[in-house]
Amino acid sequence: MLDILPEWFLSWFSEDGQEMIAYLTNGKHLTWYASVRYTLIAAVLSALFAIGFGLIGAALKQSGFFLFRWIGNFYTSIVRGIPDILFILFFPLAIEQGVEYFIAKSKCTAEQLSAIGTWPPCQEAQWFLTTNDYLFMACLSLGLVYGAFAANVIYGALHAVPKGQLEAASAYGFSQKQVFWKFKIRQMWVYALPGLSNIWMLLIKATSFLSLLQVTDIVYWAGLLGAANYFPRAGMVHPNWNFQYYFVLFVFYIILTMLSERFFNMLQNKASRGMSVVEQ
Repeated sequence: MLDILPEWFLSWFSEDGQEMIAYLTNGKHLTWYASVRYTLIAAVLSALFAIGFGLIGAALKQSGFFLFRWIGNFYTSIVRGIPDILFILFFPLAIEQGVEYFIAKSKCTAEQLSAIGTWPPCQEAQWFLTTNDYLFMACLSLGLVYGAFAANVIYGALHAVPKGQLEAASAYGFSQKQVFWKFKIRQMWVYALPGLSNIWMLLIKATSFLSLLQVTDIVYWAGLLGAANYFPRAGMVHPNWNFQYYFVLFVFYIILTMLSERFFNMLQNKASRGMSVVEQ
């Protein structure tokens, strides 16, 4: 990597400094930097799933049909109490073994199916998951968990919209559909965004669990690169540097949090535009 850097830049550093630059720009570190995409993809995709599940959950909670309302309340009450890590480990494993079970039923012989202690019972039933497969299932699991929180936030925001404004809109001749979409949903986001921003922050932290599913994200690489290295062929020889590498992750998540706060402040200002604010 040093070959592509200009000489005037390298001249600013001592020999030890140039060696450190070479170490921080070797193949493993470049892969570590590139793995940031898994964290960002997981956060964004999980947030989209969470919003989707949240909207469905909020709709079920205020449904006039008892069964739908019970399902919505059950979803928001039960799912919120289960640790995130259990969902992340359980759902991908359940989906993987469920798919292998149905494949085994059609591909494996009766003798193989009756064998004890082997899974899958035959090689044809083996489902090899890629990193992208695990990433998608982790996002789905996180979306399901935080969708329960989002459902409560959206449900509360819908009921926070002043009824007098909705009645006034109806009095001005707007249809019920227009009142719902142009007034209730429009104002709902103003009340929901603060709560949804908190859920987004929790989602960012939860992306650190990706390494548990064999996704080589930034946490995985930080642990790998920070471990003691006494093999010169692997790069710079160093003792245990876990503190240094995890400190970099600490700074990375702080920066991501600060950028997220600015983004949600921008959304809040945009959603509040044109709405009257009552001074306390």
